[in-house]
Amino acid sequence: MAREFKRTDRLGDAVQRILAQLIQVEVRDPRIGMVNINDVVVSRDLSFARVYVTFVGKDTEEACLEAAEALNKASGFLRSQLAKELDIRTTPRLQFIYDKTSVQGQHLSQLIDKAVRQDQSTKGQDDSQENHRASDDDSGE
Repeated sequence: MAREFKRTDRLGDAVQRILAQLIQVEVRDPRIGMVNINDVVVSRDLSFARVYVTFVGKDTEEACLEAAEALNKASGFLRSQLAKELDIRTTPRLQFIYDKTSVQGQHLSQLIDKAVRQDQSTKGQDDSQENHRASDDDSGE
């Protein structure tokens, strides 16, 4: 019977949990601010980990990319702290990647909400026009 979770998935979850605490407590770079770690993808040989992050309170993509670069500069320190927490032979090298999917998802959600509101307002206008025409037909009989 196959295992439900691969070792890479379990390690990714552990790395995500530990990094969230380390970044919050240990990293003092003001460019970073508040970080959400969306996902950690560990390579099959467990030597490399891609950490997908978003930043709370960053308005522009440039600011987010700058914050991701600051995290990449701190990746050696974070990797050494991670090695102290994990009980594995080699600690994966970390690469932080700014994840735009949540920002794009919010934008698409706003567009959908706007389209629904416009559709409802035009439908309401159409209904009122039909009611007005029906009342005109009734009075003409």
